[in-house]
Amino acid sequence: MRRFLRVLYWSVIAAAFIGPGTVTTAAASGARHGLTLLWALMFSTLACLVLQEAAARVTVVSGMNLGQAIRQQSLGLPFGRLLIALVALIIFLGCAAYEAGNLLGGVAGASMGTGLSKEFLTLSIGIFAGLLLWFGSTRMVVHIMGAVVGVMGFVFLVTAIMVQPPPGELFKGLLLPSFPPGSGLLIIGLVGTTVVPYNLFLGSGIARGQNLREMRFGLIVAIALGGLISMAVLVVGYSIAGEFSFRATADALTARLGGWATGFFAFGLFAAGFTSAITAPLAAAITAKSLLAPADDVGSGWSEKSWPYRAVWLSILIIGTTFGLLDIKPIPVIILAQALNGILLPCAALFLFLVINDRKLMGTRGVNRLPANVATASVVFVTLVLGVSSLARAAVSSLGISLPGEGAVLGASAILAALLAIPVSKWIRARRM
Repeated sequence: MRRFLRVLYWSVIAAAFIGPGTVTTAAASGARHGLTLLWALMFSTLACLVLQEAAARVTVVSGMNLGQAIRQQSLGLPFGRLLIALVALIIFLGCAAYEAGNLLGGVAGASMGTGLSKEFLTLSIGIFAGLLLWFGSTRMVVHIMGAVVGVMGFVFLVTAIMVQPPPGELFKGLLLPSFPPGSGLLIIGLVGTTVVPYNLFLGSGIARGQNLREMRFGLIVAIALGGLISMAVLVVGYSIAGEFSFRATADALTARLGGWATGFFAFGLFAAGFTSAITAPLAAAITAKSLLAPADDVGSGWSEKSWPYRAVWLSILIIGTTFGLLDIKPIPVIILAQALNGILLPCAALFLFLVINDRKLMGTRGVNRLPANVATASVVFVTLVLGVSSLARAAVSSLGISLPGEGAVLGASAILAALLAIPVSKWIRARRM
């Protein structure tokens, strides 16, 4: 029972990354490229586990959460305070964009299943999320989210099994990386929608009071289940013949499996949006507290019931609800969130890598060993490559310039990431002495 509760507790991380963005990106990948991109979800699940474990370990070992550790590292740098404020601002904007997509996606699922007006559903979901965050404790919220994720996972897994994907194609897609033409942005999206920057701060923020063994067990099981659910969504998208949309997915499932499949998909989409609509404001508030609260604050100024803390999550919730009431199409908003994620993810992963290698902060027990450093460095390098390539695409598309090709963009991004790795490695060697 204790282990089950530990998995339930850490399922909030899965609840945060399995939102409408995951449903959109994974289902679109299945619709356009079949099962060939399952390997990208396999990699992103492992990457998520590596980074989340490191972020939680910072809190368990040092007693400081990730935001506090980053603030400590940054204050000694030129423009350190400006850098901290910039990170906080980008996370706030990213959470706001994610929240808009979460509410729009959740409303799309609820509307598909109930037929109620989108305005009523948007207000209902926004108000219920606000009441839960206002009156509930963090521990209660994460347990509720874990339970909803369990039901959502069951829905998507059953639906994916009923699709009956060919076993040979399934294992080939999982184990053999491939890059079909036009799949570059989807691969970036599959990684970006699973390894979410604010989740690192959320996971670190709720790790206080845990021990390493229990934390690792809960995280491994919860994130593995989250990755399995994401793969099930891709398999569901595999059943679509034609361009992806929420309605096209529901229609394809109904034609293939029967009328019950529409209700199953609608609930899964609603649950994905609803759980993420709560965790995004919660993560924003926890991140703001860790980055902006004074060093001598003992918790009263930024407690869960304080106005600064509530003002952060309330702002995120109001922005998301406003976007929903304006009836903005969800998919462009989700794409915007992914673009902001491409900016922040490499920065957050790099900061985490520096923190976890600081022997003064982590001590002999908590500092990364060689195998963990290889795994973490590999993930950081890939996130840097994907982040730089995502920014390059966004920049040149805004100028109306066509890129030479996905391979060339990724190659140039890899060179830039490798050049950045040289000063970072020197800094780490100095801090590990």
